[in-house]
Amino acid sequence: MTFHIECNCSIKKSFTAALLEAAVVLGAVLGGRCDEDVERLRKFARYIGLLFQVVDDILDVTKSSKELGKTAGKDLLADKVTYPKLIGIEKSKEFAEKLRSDSLELLQGFDSEKAAPLIALANYIAYRQN
Repeated sequence: MTFHIECNCSIKKSFTAALLEAAVVLGAVLGGRCDEDVERLRKFARYIGLLFQVVDDILDVTKSSKELGKTAGKDLLADKVTYPKLIGIEKSKEFAEKLRSDSLELLQGFDSEKAAPLIALANYIAYRQN
């Protein structure tokens, strides 16, 4: 299965995604990275921001309120457009994995020690349970 990842999608960009992008880009700029590196890191941040949303949508329909620590199924009750609603749970999980792997690919070529926190962040977002 192939996914075309387009971060300027019609589903509204979340506040969390915007914060992730701002933090990553600000770190790159303050760290003196070249424009090409800043853009790669911006793309990385957009991927993990979208990943956060996809995983959040999946968790909303697959976990209980107790497991989530918040009301489960509220997106469904509110008739919100979510990834599982649009493409199903399994394809949403595949899309999440694609976002995770593509985001990590963008970090190739950066110093592994400096990239480690970003790698950990991408994996945390992908595998979180609440």
